[in-house]
Amino acid sequence: MSIKKLNKDVFKSFVDSMIASDQSVVGVKEKVQAKGNKFAFGPLENADQLRLDYDVTLIPPKKYMLPQTETLLTYEVKGESKQHVDEQKLILVGVHPYDMIAINQMDELFSQDEYDTHYMTRRNNITVIACDVVNASENIFASSMETAVVEKGFDILLTDLGKGKEYVAEAITEKGEALLATAVDATDADDKDIAKRSAIQEANKKDLDKHTLNCKPSELSSLLEQAYEHPVWEEKAKTCFSCGSCNTTCPTCYCFDVQDLVNWNLKDGQRERSWDGCLLKDFANVAGDHNFRKQKESRFRHRLYRKGKYVPTKIGGQVACVGCGRCVGACVPDIANPVAVYNRLLEDIKP
Repeated sequence: MSIKKLNKDVFKSFVDSMIASDQSVVGVKEKVQAKGNKFAFGPLENADQLRLDYDVTLIPPKKYMLPQTETLLTYEVKGESKQHVDEQKLILVGVHPYDMIAINQMDELFSQDEYDTHYMTRRNNITVIACDVVNASENIFASSMETAVVEKGFDILLTDLGKGKEYVAEAITEKGEALLATAVDATDADDKDIAKRSAIQEANKKDLDKHTLNCKPSELSSLLEQAYEHPVWEEKAKTCFSCGSCNTTCPTCYCFDVQDLVNWNLKDGQRERSWDGCLLKDFANVAGDHNFRKQKESRFRHRLYRKGKYVPTKIGGQVACVGCGRCVGACVPDIANPVAVYNRLLEDIKP
C-alpha cells in the first residue's frame, strides 16, 4: 500500500474533505475543564478542532465499537421482536497505538465463539486513522507493555514529523488506500521521511514509560499462577470504593450487562446492553441474590488476573493491559495501577 507525506495545509484539507463526505467523522478534541483541559473523542465540525498532539483521552475509542449503552432489539410483549444493528459508516481519527491494540484484542474476542453481530457490524463500518504518540501522558507505560507502536488493525497510520507541520500517512488496507487517495496534493514519502518516522517510533518504544514493569508482559501469567493467596489483594482493596472507574476508563474491558426493559404501556420494550465492570459490587450478583465475589479483595484480584492471565489464555498470550495509564489517573485512592501490583508480586514471588 502507499505511504504519503502531507504538509499542514494538505492535511487540514484532507480532514475537512472527510468531514464534508457522507461519513460521520470523529476525532480527538480538547475539552475545557476547571481542573485543566483534557481530551476526548467527539464529532468533528472542522479540521481546526482535531488535536493529534494530545496525551491521552478521558475515555478510550472503544466506545464507538461498544457503546456505553445500546439497544440490541425491540419487542412486543407476547409478540414479535426486531433486532437493531448499527450500520452507520464512521471515520475515527487519532487513535493511539495502545488503543488500537486494545481494539484489535476486542475484535478477536467479539468474533470468536458466539460471533457478536452488533459489535462486529459496527467495527467493520469504521475506518480507523491511527496516530503515533506525540506527547506522553503522565501515567503512560505503553513501552513496558510493548504497545507503544502498532502495525495492524488501522486503515491509515499518521506520524507527526514535527509539531504538526508535516505528517507521514501510511495506508495498509483498501479502505485506507481509498481514503488517502482523497488527500489532494499529498506527495510520496521518501526514504528520509520513513527514517524520521522510524526514529520517532523507536523512541516511543523506550520513552512512553512513566511506570516501568519489571518483567516482560508474557511473564505475568506464570507470576499470577503463584499469587492467588498473596496479601496484596486484601491490602489494596481496603481503600477501594468499588466505583468501577478503572473498568470504565480501560480500553480492554469489555464486560456488559443486558436487561429487558418493558415500556410503561406494558405492550412493548427493548433489550439493552451497557458497560459493566468487575470492580462494581453487584457485578457478580446472580439469581437468588448470591454474589460469588462479594468481597472487595476478590473483585480487585479478578481485575488483575483478567488482564494478566485470563484474557491472554483466550487470545494467544496477549496481555489485556495496554499501558494507557487511564486507570491510574481515574483511581481516587491510587490503588489501580497494574504495574505497582505486578511489581510487588515480582518482589515477593519468583515466577
